[in-house]
Amino acid sequence: MKQSQFPIKTFREYPKNELALNAKLLMRAGFIDKVGAGIYSYLPLGLRVIRNIEQIVREEMNAIKGRELLLPALHPKSYWQKTGRWDTFDALYRINAREDREYALGPTHEEIIVPLAKNLIQSYKDLPLYLYQIQTKFRDEPRAKAGLLRGREFIMKDLYSFHTDANDMDTYFEIVAAAYGKIFNRCGLPAVRTKASGGTFSKFSDEYQVLTSAGEDTIFLCQQCDTAWNKEIIGIKRTCPSCKKELKEEHATEVGNIFKLGTGYSKPFDLQYQAQDGSKRDVIMGCYGIGVSRLMGVAAEVHHDEKGIIWPDEIAPFAVHLIEIKDSKVKSQNYNVKFKMSGENVYQTLLEDNIKVLYDDREDKTAGEKLTEADLIGIPLRIVVSEKTLKERKVEVKKRSETDVKLMTIKEFLQNF
Repeated sequence: MKQSQFPIKTFREYPKNELALNAKLLMRAGFIDKVGAGIYSYLPLGLRVIRNIEQIVREEMNAIKGRELLLPALHPKSYWQKTGRWDTFDALYRINAREDREYALGPTHEEIIVPLAKNLIQSYKDLPLYLYQIQTKFRDEPRAKAGLLRGREFIMKDLYSFHTDANDMDTYFEIVAAAYGKIFNRCGLPAVRTKASGGTFSKFSDEYQVLTSAGEDTIFLCQQCDTAWNKEIIGIKRTCPSCKKELKEEHATEVGNIFKLGTGYSKPFDLQYQAQDGSKRDVIMGCYGIGVSRLMGVAAEVHHDEKGIIWPDEIAPFAVHLIEIKDSKVKSQNYNVKFKMSGENVYQTLLEDNIKVLYDDREDKTAGEKLTEADLIGIPLRIVVSEKTLKERKVEVKKRSETDVKLMTIKEFLQNF
């Protein structure tokens, strides 16, 4: 992608009306734009990060037999009345429509997925069943001050599993847990599996927490038995419930959670299956969520320095930022033509090797402006083509996370990419 043709707008300073670090970083670098508290637009750069996260999630969900669908965001009131959550879900957006009809904007999708599952499940032969979606959710958060970490509108992956019994669900629960570990590692955000309360969904749950000093959650880690607890369920205790060793207090941000729902949602909708003996039994359920847009915010908070964002490889908007720097003292038309062809040739070579590259071909920006913007945007690898590199028939290569600059040929770069 040529930067002259790609709508990127960065800013010299952080936005003054934004408190959250992740939003400050992402807004200044041109990834998102703030519409209102907890509401953001994803600009072309930001959307590329979101799509990369979604792709990782899809690959890992498909690998554990998840089947993707897309459910509506608009939910009839009657569905939420079935579970009793129309009046008890505090963050529910309620909408009055024509003819006295009432709807909710979906903050979660148990009330929609279970009636759908009734059409798909009749007997034990239809189980287990694993359905997931990636979709926009809406929650009327009272504290929408954490940027993408606590939005009123956000993107989420939710997987629902349906089983004949609790043992089958327990087995799949651990399969999902392992898949979650892979997802967060691929996103450059190793997460700690943490015991927590289940909130409105179930009595208990497992959260996935990323350690960060900017985190809004407090968790306690046991380094002896490698377990962790959220402060909400462990209270003021400072010893491990399992091995009695002292716990270490850490700040963290939640990026995902998994719940054993049991029959909590299948019973209200009479979701049953016919067992092998002919009897009718309740379907056992599990629920597994990941905050896709939240992951982008957490990545910015965890991976940055004083110059800007440092994107993990797999979720970066591009793999390489190619920068062309012209010598303003050289006015020769022949040199400019030769130089332009060199930058263009490097760009084409990278594209031919299927490398996702952002090529800063802009002629109205100084070298300093280009390099500063590159640091703000945070693409993992930077290649600079300049007068110096042309003379040596090489390019300058620098990792965003490092200070060392290496001179190498494009062939050498491709061999080590």
